[in-house]
Amino acid sequence: MKSLVDNARSFATHVAERADTFRAFAEGQAPEVLFITCSDSRVVPSLITGAKPGELFELRTAGNIVPEYSSDHPTGETATIEYAVRVLGVRDVIVCGHSHCGAVSALVRGDDLSGAPAVRGWLERAAPRAEPAAADSPDLADAVQRHAVAQLERLLAHPFIAERVEEGSLSVHAWYYEVHTGAVKVHRADASEHEWFRPL
Repeated sequence: MKSLVDNARSFATHVAERADTFRAFAEGQAPEVLFITCSDSRVVPSLITGAKPGELFELRTAGNIVPEYSSDHPTGETATIEYAVRVLGVRDVIVCGHSHCGAVSALVRGDDLSGAPAVRGWLERAAPRAEPAAADSPDLADAVQRHAVAQLERLLAHPFIAERVEEGSLSVHAWYYEVHTGAVKVHRADASEHEWFRPL
């Protein structure tokens, strides 16, 4: 914690050295990409993509879960997605899963989450689409990739997403990030199931 506090204390000096860049942030934001990923501390979107402040609009949830759309019961996640697309006008949405994901592990292995009822309830939103992990690798690659595609499908069920995709003003993507190698793969809908995630 001390190193974080020390950095926060000195950050204003860092900003002062780049005053013009940071002053422009007061004018507003215009990110081109909504990046939906897991809350896992090992996954840092700006580090993975090299994005600068203002370039990514981020939504982080346990297991990069996209809740099913409901106009009657809006969620903070849906509001964030809607704001990014309808207000900020992002051109791309990326749903990024990652290796060694605790949330996906809990889903496919049926972990006992009775001691964490809020976590259990949140993950149950994704459970109907979870696949058994019979022969999965230790890093859960296949399960995580399937999960990311399932969340992408949920995203496409949001009416305002489907509308923008249909008119060609929005593209959606599923990525898979390996926390232990830094490798990033992207979903190819036209590929066979065994090759549907390929290196960027």
